[in-house]
Amino acid sequence: MKSPLATSLRKQTPINKKAIPYMTANKSNFTYMKKLLFVIVALTLLLPEEAKSQNNNAGVVSAVAAAGIIAGAILSSEDMKERAELRATQWILANHPEITTFNLETLDFVGKKAKDMSSTSVISFKLQEFTPKANPVLDGKKYILFCFTSYGWINDQGIDFSKVDWHLIDSTEWMNMMVAYTKVASEQKDEKILREKLTAGTIDNKGIKVKGKIEIPFYRLNGDSYLVTEYSNDMKFIYNEKSLCIFLKKTGDLVQMRRQTIIDTHLFLFP
Repeated sequence: MKSPLATSLRKQTPINKKAIPYMTANKSNFTYMKKLLFVIVALTLLLPEEAKSQNNNAGVVSAVAAAGIIAGAILSSEDMKERAELRATQWILANHPEITTFNLETLDFVGKKAKDMSSTSVISFKLQEFTPKANPVLDGKKYILFCFTSYGWINDQGIDFSKVDWHLIDSTEWMNMMVAYTKVASEQKDEKILREKLTAGTIDNKGIKVKGKIEIPFYRLNGDSYLVTEYSNDMKFIYNEKSLCIFLKKTGDLVQMRRQTIIDTHLFLFP
């Protein structure tokens, strides 16, 4: 394990309580019950006045039943988030034994229902190493673990992990990916300039921004036009209508990276 980075404690990130997801406590029942109570009260208030006066008991039962369905969806989404983080942790343990202390979490399930996640093509996990000590902080090497999904990865039984493909990348690999992507999506082909701008700024679906100003704009294409480049033995990059798409050669899937995923990944690896 590398020694802590030479940064002040003031700039270091406090370690998340979930250093390894499956070793943590369950979600707070109190938070879940607050959501459930809110849904019940809201549905009760929305019932027509006539329905309340004619059959108050039936109205309450209807509200509770509807709340149960909604609460079940909330619980299902939370459960899938925990399962996804658990499986991501297992993948790291099985495929990267050199990583022995790490924090792993995903934000892709936050505020989303299970049915909303079924159309998601990429789940991203932030992973960072740290040095064990009395009050540890996240001060080690950073990675992003991408989970690329295939059609039908969510079904009635939950998540089918046989239909996902994992890729772990660090800041160097991400920079190489964004340079290759920007070269195909813009007129700028000078890698030195691209690396300087990407290090100093951010990237989204419009181009590379430095201090809030777009310095390298992307081409404006319609939905029927595609620019393709070979990136590696595993991937091709496709630029289409202000979007980064990745063609996975192993599975034959074409996945689209969400704008927010690109921004969050870049800011995490290059804060």
